[in-house]
Amino acid sequence: MSFSENPDKGVRVSSRPVGPLSDVWRARQGLAAGFLLWLIVLGTFWPALANDFVGYDDLEYVTANPHIQQGLSWQTIRWAFSNTDVAAWHPLAWLSHALDYQCFGLNAFGHHLTAVLLHAFNAVLCCFVFRGLTGAFARSWAAAALFALHPLRVESVAWVSERKDVLSLAFFLLTLWAYTRYAKVNEAAQPNDRGRTNPTRRGFYGLAFLFFVLGLMSKPMLVTLPFVLLLLDAWPLRRGSRRIALRLLLEKIPFFVAALLVSLVTLRAQPPGSSIPGASALLPRLENAAVSYGRYLAMLFWPLKLAPFYPPVGHWPALAWFGCGALLFVLTGLAAWQWRRRPYLLVGWLWFAGTLVPVIGLVQIGEQSVADRYSYLPSIGIGLSLVWGISEWTARWRVHRLISGTLLGAIMISFIGLTRAQIACWKNTETLFRHTLSVTSGNYLAHNNLGVVFAQQEHWPEAIEEYQLALAVKPDYAEALKNLGIAFDRSGKPDEAIKAFQGALERRPDFPAALNGLGLAYQRQGRFDLAREQFQKAVQIRPDFADAHFNLALELEREGQFDQAAAEFQTTLEIQPNSADVYNNLGVLQEKQGQFDAAIQSYLSATRLSPGFARAHYNLGVALANKGQIGLAMSQFEIALSLNPNYSAARTNLAILKSLKPQ
Repeated sequence: MSFSENPDKGVRVSSRPVGPLSDVWRARQGLAAGFLLWLIVLGTFWPALANDFVGYDDLEYVTANPHIQQGLSWQTIRWAFSNTDVAAWHPLAWLSHALDYQCFGLNAFGHHLTAVLLHAFNAVLCCFVFRGLTGAFARSWAAAALFALHPLRVESVAWVSERKDVLSLAFFLLTLWAYTRYAKVNEAAQPNDRGRTNPTRRGFYGLAFLFFVLGLMSKPMLVTLPFVLLLLDAWPLRRGSRRIALRLLLEKIPFFVAALLVSLVTLRAQPPGSSIPGASALLPRLENAAVSYGRYLAMLFWPLKLAPFYPPVGHWPALAWFGCGALLFVLTGLAAWQWRRRPYLLVGWLWFAGTLVPVIGLVQIGEQSVADRYSYLPSIGIGLSLVWGISEWTARWRVHRLISGTLLGAIMISFIGLTRAQIACWKNTETLFRHTLSVTSGNYLAHNNLGVVFAQQEHWPEAIEEYQLALAVKPDYAEALKNLGIAFDRSGKPDEAIKAFQGALERRPDFPAALNGLGLAYQRQGRFDLAREQFQKAVQIRPDFADAHFNLALELEREGQFDQAAAEFQTTLEIQPNSADVYNNLGVLQEKQGQFDAAIQSYLSATRLSPGFARAHYNLGVALANKGQIGLAMSQFEIALSLNPNYSAARTNLAILKSLKPQ
């Protein structure tokens, strides 16, 4: 496929049908090419479906999120629209995860499938939106293909937590589609009718605004979309002129208002000290922003050594930020100089530079200096400028179609190879962070997350070593201190564990996970009053912290405060309704209170949720025996023994019941 056709220049003699049949021919060609693009993108990213969840935000977004694991319930919907725990407001992204959980549970295949299908849809939609804007289908196809196949796309597609990227871009592109239809209906009207109400025009405008709002609810980064619409007014829609500039600006007011409201919500959701900087902090952030633009450009043109986390740099040398700043100034100047002859250069460049503004570091979001995922939307602008520029540059050559097609094919093949290799890095948490450590230095987050992998495997010495490596780079890293405390505690070193937990709390006093860990460490030392105090603090800070409620319930039960313990178990079940362990422990408490019927129901719930839970079957057998239901009790002891042949208590009780049962 060549991308050097120009719909604005001349008509060539062709053997293709003309007249009404030509429209059908072009439509069929467009659908075939769009389907081809969809297949290429789908085939490139298909290996992601074999990947697992990763221990980097996926726990918070899906695998350990009790709200998401309620599926699409009214409680989940209310929570999604009110929650800003991850320093962002994106209710549609949450609901997308909840829908996936309802359909696929914790089968990672289904979650990855949704992301891959959305990305392939975005590629085709990008192609047809650009075609509607410019009339140049081949160039639109090439720009969409280069965007969709670039290795930088892997993080947005292969990382389950980044559903917000693929979902928000779908709404972004749908907004552009509806706005293009609105603008063209408007321009097709008679000059005297353009300011009047037109149902079709009004419908497309409303649809564009609706898609924009849905996009903002998927990811706040879309706040720059009104500026993109103004760029497209200038080119390729060519609506801009001094006479109507004010009208074009006024028609965007609803878009700017929506963007402002979401920006305010997002700023309010940021942790203290990470929002708009004061005068003293503004200059370093401007320096970092200039370098970040340079780094994004470098990654676009040399997409190697990609990682999910690039450690922040405290201070860049003057040569780095001055050089990147000069590069930005020169590129902007060159694009502006070429505005009349090549308007696509300035539009594409400002699309890239402008849509990066929310994540370039002026308002710090997260600790990372740059992130592959942040290039998902902005990179489309660079692709637009490059494809249209190459098309014009090669158009003067006799074999321009062959040259441009060969160039496009070579780039696509290289991108596909690099992208599939990068997808393999996301196979699981261990693979991802071993790769990250191989391509970055001083990466404290990668050391910490690799330590979590070792902790899950109960390789405690290796986990401790990784946490200590993370702390060697960043001594005030509260997350690593908390994890180090857990590792020491599980290694039988409670004193070291308490010291680590206390260190985490010194740096982050409102850290519920550290409070919960400290409570467990105190509990193992027999310091029960201190343990209860930590659990109570944890649930006060985070009322939906199921583990802390559960541990508090166990401590209250140990102290004989049965009613309060039962209330904590019930609260835990409201947060985590599918926990067999909680039902089992609630049943034990109910037996202590003499509530045998309630205990039997709790044990039955535990065995339904986890049929292989031998302890719950054993406890159910005991409760049934206490109720005189000998036959049913024996069957439960038999199930417990089938699950755990070494379960001596079940064997003893079964023997006793057999001896009591009449022959």
